[in-house]
Amino acid sequence: MIERFLERTFSLKQHATNVKTEVIAGLTTFAAMSYILIVNPSILGLSGMPVSGLITVTALAACLGTLLMAWRTNYPIAMAPGMGLNAFFAFTICMAREIPWEAALGIVFYNGVLFLLLTLSGLRQKIAGAIPDALKIGVQCGIGLFIAFIGLKNAGLIVANPATFVALGDLSQPAVLLAFVGIIMTLILVKKNVTGAVLISIILISVVGLFIPTENGQLTSTPDAFFGMPAPIGDTFFAMDLLYPIVNFASTWDLIFALMFVNMFDTIGTLLGVSKRANLVDSNGHLPKIGQAMSADASAGVIGAALGTSPVTSYVESAAGVAAGGRTGLTAVVVAICFLLALFLSPLMQAVPLMATTPALVMVGIFMMDAIKELEFDDLTSVATATVALVAMPLTFSISEGIALGFIVYVGIRVGIGEYKKVSALTYVMALVFMLRYIFDLK
Repeated sequence: MIERFLERTFSLKQHATNVKTEVIAGLTTFAAMSYILIVNPSILGLSGMPVSGLITVTALAACLGTLLMAWRTNYPIAMAPGMGLNAFFAFTICMAREIPWEAALGIVFYNGVLFLLLTLSGLRQKIAGAIPDALKIGVQCGIGLFIAFIGLKNAGLIVANPATFVALGDLSQPAVLLAFVGIIMTLILVKKNVTGAVLISIILISVVGLFIPTENGQLTSTPDAFFGMPAPIGDTFFAMDLLYPIVNFASTWDLIFALMFVNMFDTIGTLLGVSKRANLVDSNGHLPKIGQAMSADASAGVIGAALGTSPVTSYVESAAGVAAGGRTGLTAVVVAICFLLALFLSPLMQAVPLMATTPALVMVGIFMMDAIKELEFDDLTSVATATVALVAMPLTFSISEGIALGFIVYVGIRVGIGEYKKVSALTYVMALVFMLRYIFDLK
């Protein structure tokens, strides 16, 4: 009876799959992306947000977003607070701009609403086509470097230096050395195609940390229990300040745009990449339900803001489940159920030390750098644009600055060499607006 219901709901036979395969695929996807339950709270906590309920918020946002994707598309694609987007939230909006986290949630909310309106109106495709590919590549790679840099900094592998700005940390320190070994171990596990390699590395590092003494006890604190009730989310639930972005629009518009820019192309790239592996695209390489998928992604971002997290987006780790045979939304439903069950493991997750997340952040950064192979290295304009964007992000500790400088450099070169007709009107507008922002210091 249950199998008949699942067959009717997810059209399993039509997609040449079955319940057993979909369940295994869902478990595989969850294992590949469950590290976000530990990493997302550790990053958002640096913004000043109350850490206690962030594991609960992350799990609920992932669960609801994934269920929404399954309902709207019947695709085997899972969702969760996005890597890169959470770093933008914590380090650019809250720390660099000194905007309260409640107002940052308001910015996330408006980003989601704007993203949804653009998707429903059909303008999303026009905007996506108007942005130069070199800038898209530079932004993705830049975010990857930024995330990896944050991970190295958190572990003490990279430290401040008055003469050179940054320097190598003290590898004689047990925590620093353990993080470094963890990076190598994670790379080996990923190279060997071990399912859940990133999560395994976090667990192993945390376990080893139980036996490394520090001034305040062990590197990894001993959890009070293995299981427990989820922490309440009252501190972040509907805590978003919706007036701040409106009242301070002159200093927040670029953050909303940058979030939308990153979210849009991250989502498009993930959807197309995973869908191709699942043979969901048509003969022209188009995804039939991309509109529904994008609207689900945008709606999940709004839901995430209400719960109290950075933008929720589609996860490329869904490809792990696809490789295991997942072809329908049942895979996504299994992932969502796993996120709910994981809520009761909160005591264990809270014991994970910050440096144990370093291999995860470095690995995500490496994955995002994969886009560099698509760059036209014979075109100096493309190389210069991408280079400026990807270098500026980690060096300025700001994703939005990398985007802004990338727009300006691209337009400047095209106009300077007489190829101004190759620049879209939108790109001209964005470059001009960003230039005016710098000239008048509108931050």
